[in-house]
Amino acid sequence: MITWIKDGELVDPRSETKKKLDIVIKKGKIESILPPGKFNPPNTADVKIIDASGMIITPGLIDMHVHFREPGEEYKETIATGSHAAAAGGFTAVACMPNTRPINDSRSVTEFILERARKANLIRVYPIAAISMGSRSEALTEFGDLKQAGAVAVSDDGRPVTSSELMRRAIEYAWFFRLPVISHCQDLDLSNNGIMHEGTISTKLGLQGIPAASEEIMVAREILLAKLTGYPVHIAHVSTEGSVKFIRQAKEEGIPITAETAPHYFSLDHTAVIGFDTNAKMYPPLREPKDVEAIKRGLSDGVIDVIATDHAPHSPIEKDIEFDKAAFGIIGLETALPLTLALVREGVMDLTTAIEKLSYNPASILSIKGGTLEEGKEADLTVIDTNNEYVLQKDSFQSKSHNSPFIGQKMKGKAILTMVGGRIVWNLTELNPDS
Repeated sequence: MITWIKDGELVDPRSETKKKLDIVIKKGKIESILPPGKFNPPNTADVKIIDASGMIITPGLIDMHVHFREPGEEYKETIATGSHAAAAGGFTAVACMPNTRPINDSRSVTEFILERARKANLIRVYPIAAISMGSRSEALTEFGDLKQAGAVAVSDDGRPVTSSELMRRAIEYAWFFRLPVISHCQDLDLSNNGIMHEGTISTKLGLQGIPAASEEIMVAREILLAKLTGYPVHIAHVSTEGSVKFIRQAKEEGIPITAETAPHYFSLDHTAVIGFDTNAKMYPPLREPKDVEAIKRGLSDGVIDVIATDHAPHSPIEKDIEFDKAAFGIIGLETALPLTLALVREGVMDLTTAIEKLSYNPASILSIKGGTLEEGKEADLTVIDTNNEYVLQKDSFQSKSHNSPFIGQKMKGKAILTMVGGRIVWNLTELNPDS
């Protein structure tokens, strides 16, 4: 069977393509990319036609920072439900952080995650293994064994590596195996017991604050360690103006640093906590308006390379309680695309740059498949209706959890079809099949 996606606008950052093109897919791969009207199928009975008129076709979106909770907390999310949520959000691949129960610090957990992903049979799921055993910052994990098992990066996300010496050795060890190092930047002494950003709102609400310096101190440390070792470090979930400044300076000096932020850090600020909505409680916390603007500038000028969701599902058990006792984190796979497209409409960045940060850049940093559409490559792609307007409803989520501060808000832009290896894994509406 041949699949013919016709009359859509192809947006591919790597090839700098942004024009109307047809894509012909056969045996899971892109057979040809050609101008509209140039494909003459030999037998239309063997062709599935997808009319993408008025829509864009992009490389499959890639989220390099998710928490699928399996193993250990399947009541919040499983690899299967998380994969459904990803596909609905337009993502063809995700990388799962290691803070499961047990923590992914061994071959057996890495292999378990990959096996569950195979059974789900939807998107590409890449495990990220822990830097230290139990993420306790005491002893390094077996990077070589973990990579052989299928890990694509190492991180202690959920907790920082508190020992600078251990982090240095981790970066040097990762260099030997060519494993990306992803840092959760948090000074525990400064952030201990904090539950929101330290500022005027936390003072008014009487809530313990987390200062911006808690993040920035550790960002500065990782920059210095990247300079010392000469090996790249990727900074996760950047949230402050100071972090953006440090990363900008590091890049100007040629220090090998990459960085990501999440859509909530450019869409919300700490005023969202007023009213004690636990869906506005996350780590790093929502910051001040000046930080939001700095994040946008960082995205605009290339200081921040990636938009990742930090998809963190929680059940009502953890969220429908007092603010100070509630868990940190929100889901994000199904809202990342419209929130990013809002930045495009705002003029923060153009559409090609936005797709680059959602596809090509994460693929490049993790050295995984995808991020571009080329003849002969596997057909991982997303068809997006950038003009689809809707109100986000709680019951519309494919995720098992519903902890989102954006419920009830107007959204614009939606993944209509998601394809992995030539196979449709999400189809919001049957896009006018003519066969």
